[in-house]
Amino acid sequence: MNVVTAFAAVGLTAVSWDDTLSRAGARAFRHALDYREPYCRMSENDVVLLMDAVLAMRLEKGTKALMLEAAKALTADQALTAYAMASELMRSDGPYSAEERRRLDLLALMLSISQVEAERIDSVFELLHAPLEPALLVNGAS
Repeated sequence: MNVVTAFAAVGLTAVSWDDTLSRAGARAFRHALDYREPYCRMSENDVVLLMDAVLAMRLEKGTKALMLEAAKALTADQALTAYAMASELMRSDGPYSAEERRRLDLLALMLSISQVEAERIDSVFELLHAPLEPALLVNGAS
């Protein structure tokens, strides 16, 4: 598996951890790739083909085997970036559920990311996706 496919596999698995790929999940995943090299240079068709290929690999191999294969293709820095993308994708629709938390812990383990480092990354997305307090809203606007 090449790096481009491995990185996409981590993100796609994050948005479909519960064996469903919602329209919102697909959109969030696509947005996560849109401004990232080399995906931003790929045609729409090539991105769709890549997503289809990753989904097919997941069906054929299973999620864990796909993640282990992806982890082998990524450098340590690429693994951190992939974990961060997965963490944000999982956090963007609300607080981490208990199952999402377990999935992220397993992903960190597969990517050889320490618990301390994973918690540091996750805490950033807790801050970025935290609800605004009413006192912080300007002129009572929401």
